[in-house]
Amino acid sequence: MDSSSLPAQLSDTFGRRFEYLRLSITDVCNFKCQYCLPDGYECNTPTDFLSLDEIRTTVNAFAMMGTKKVRITGGEPALRKDLVDIIKLVASVEQIQQVAITTNGYNLDKQVEKWKYAGLTNLNVSIDSLDPAQFKLITGDARLQNILRGIDKAIALGLKVKVNAVLLKTFTGKQLDQFVAWIKDKPISMRFIELMQTGDNLQFFEKEHFSGESIKQSLVAQEWTEKPRDLLAGPARIFTHPEFKGDIGLIMPYSKNFCDNCNRLRISALGKLHLCLFAQQGIDLRSTMQTQNAFLLASEITACLSDKQKTHDLLAGNTGATTHLAMLGG
Repeated sequence: MDSSSLPAQLSDTFGRRFEYLRLSITDVCNFKCQYCLPDGYECNTPTDFLSLDEIRTTVNAFAMMGTKKVRITGGEPALRKDLVDIIKLVASVEQIQQVAITTNGYNLDKQVEKWKYAGLTNLNVSIDSLDPAQFKLITGDARLQNILRGIDKAIALGLKVKVNAVLLKTFTGKQLDQFVAWIKDKPISMRFIELMQTGDNLQFFEKEHFSGESIKQSLVAQEWTEKPRDLLAGPARIFTHPEFKGDIGLIMPYSKNFCDNCNRLRISALGKLHLCLFAQQGIDLRSTMQTQNAFLLASEITACLSDKQKTHDLLAGNTGATTHLAMLGG
């Protein structure tokens, strides 16, 4: 088998191209976010997470089929002691243009410099409130000020920084103005994400979910302008304002045609390919990863794409195999 038998670009039967890989390296998390792991992480699945060799084979396989962006996710990826080595490995693959990480930021101020010099280009930090008391109430953690210092350090290092906040009726609606004011003089992309139903959060979802459409209408009324979507961007609709250094993104998975521009695939920390965050099941590729044959793995991934569905089924309450978001890093 050689690379000439592989597609130059991963695509599905609906013509969508996949240049973006979300790579989970652990499902362990040390926060207790109310919408994800309110009782904390429970070790009820295997913990033999992907090795460096398996990660190398996986990233090379995706890269040879046109993937240009890799986002390292968890759980909390910084709980892996070899995270710097993983970042270096991903960054060393010539075709990869962006190396990103999504983190809760618990040790960001101590580690971000190492991540930057290992090859990290983009940083996403989850912050669901800028109020320390509410942040602790939502996440079970009291390190907000440390996280904010880490973000300032990341900006100073030249990393592209996004901050993610899950929209919650009880909390976020009262703090939107605070978030918006925060990015007036900071080059931060603020992302508001609609709360998504998962297998174990139905009661919380029904209590706290609200649509991002009202925020969109408010932004437009305040002369924020939607900008065109970048090719390697995630699903957010981005709004800018000439008086703000930062921008605002809305991720609204319950909106019409949300899946039309899907450009990402997911690999779990146990080596399963998930064609959608809410697919019915993952496809186990680990035995192929362990051959360290990137061509063979790429061929298997290509064959799986014919099963990718046009859209998720969240509106019908079908959450697939996703029990909680820490399983795949969102």
